[in-house]
Order: sequence, then C-alpha cells, then structure tokens
Amino acid sequence: MDEILNALLRALAFGTPLLLASLGAVINERAGVVNLGVEGMMALGALAGFAVAYGDGSPGSGSIWLGILAAMAAGGLAALLHAFVTITLRANQFVSGLSLTLLGLGVAGLLGKKYEGFPLIGQPNQWPFTIGAIVLALLLAFWLTSTRAGLTLRSVGENPAAADVLGLNVNLIRYGAVAFGGAMAGLAGAYLSLVYRPSWTDGMTAGLGWIAVALVIFVGWSPLRAIFGSIFFGLLYYLQFRLQGKTFIPTEFFSAMPYLLVIIVLALAGLRGQQGAAPEALGRPYTRGER
Repeated sequence: MDEILNALLRALAFGTPLLLASLGAVINERAGVVNLGVEGMMALGALAGFAVAYGDGSPGSGSIWLGILAAMAAGGLAALLHAFVTITLRANQFVSGLSLTLLGLGVAGLLGKKYEGFPLIGQPNQWPFTIGAIVLALLLAFWLTSTRAGLTLRSVGENPAAADVLGLNVNLIRYGAVAFGGAMAGLAGAYLSLVYRPSWTDGMTAGLGWIAVALVIFVGWSPLRAIFGSIFFGLLYYLQFRLQGKTFIPTEFFSAMPYLLVIIVLALAGLRGQQGAAPEALGRPYTRGER
C-alpha cells in the first residue's frame, strides 16, 4: 500500500507541469489556434521564474511569487508573438509554433548560462501547484460548458464566421486564449525550476511540452480528462526512473517510454475517431468576410 501511495504522489509531482501546460493548450485550441511552441514557452518560463526568484543569490534578494509571475509573463509574451504571426499575419500555425519552440529553447539556453549550477534558496511546496492545477481544471471544465464566456470561446473555435456575424471579436478572443495558453506554459516551466528541481539547467523541460501538446488530443480537448491523463503520464515518468537498472531491459527503453506511449495513444485515438472531437476551425486562420 505504501508503494502504491508513493507511486501516486510521484505521479502527481511529475504530472503537475503536464496538467498546467495542457490546460493552457486546451483553451487556445478550443479557440481554434494551434500552438506547438509549448516546449519553448515552458523553457522561457522556467528561466524567467528562476532568474527572478534567485535574484543576486543572497537571501531575500529574490521572490518566489514574483518569479512565478515573471514566468507567466514570459510565456504569455512569447505566445502573443505566435498570436501576432498566426492571427494577424495569418501565417501557418504549425510552422510558427515549431519556430517558437526553437526560439524559446535557444533564448533560454543562451540567457540561462549564467544561472547554471546555482540552487534556489527556499524551495516552495509542491502541493499548492498540484492542487491549484486540479482545481483550475475543474473550473475550466465548468467554464467551457456552462458559462456564456466559455461557450463564446468554443464558438470561435468551431465556427468563427458565425461568431463574427453575432458581433464577437474573433481575433481578440483568440489573442486572449493564446496568451492564456502561453501563461500556463510559463507557469509549468516555473514549477520545474522553482519546485520540482529548484535550479536552472538547459534542457530541463526534457520534452514535456511536446507531451502536453499530445495530451490535449489524447484527452479530447477536455480539461477534466486532462487531470487523469497528466497523472497517467506522470506515472510513466515515475516508472521510467523507478525501473531503470532493475530489469534486463535497456535503460534507453525506459527513457523513451513516455514518448513511445504518446505515439501509441495518439494512434489509438485516431483509430477511435478521437480527432472528431477537435474544434472545427482548429489550425485555420480567419479573415473577416470569409465563409
């Protein structure tokens, strides 16, 4: 029983950044905008959060809470760049997102060199982040299905032309959704550098952003199901470290296990017709007057 409880707690610890990032991606994709830049925004958030929380390294020179805000701001600003390119300039959303990932990882790696090897003084507790992420998922599930604002967001992702006819500002709503997604990715990055591993290391996102993007499809764009999906993938990460060196299976297999399972579950989702749950206008830019 103790082993099961420990595994669940570890799964929650690993799954928290996945849940935070995937909730943001659910919202911007519900509005019809794909952002594959989650990995890059998480890296920028992780660096910004650590830099502000660390300060000059002396006690009291930094602030954990300001670090969290800085991480969300960094992710949100990066997302707004993606929004400008894809919503205003109507560029390809997939290409822009991939470029944002490369940009975010590169900038974070370059600017973060001076912080490498320094630990954070005063590690915050994990549970406010984990419980807060779960509560947020529940609130977003209710908001999307039972409030006028949530239904408005979904209408923009399903049929932006009809939403436009009703007087809704499609582009503004999409900008807001993308910015929220970026802020959540930045918060997920802050969790990594401030809570899970209170330090800055280049590449510390380790592909979690890509898993978060895939998780959105896996859970059918549902904030509620994202809770269970993130715990599931969090458990896989725990098993990856728990089983290494204890079986005859090569270590590389366990390192690749979460990513292999992403491919498998997405393939199964495709076979089940899960892609039918995607917003109708997902990935398509909108120009007023087009039908």
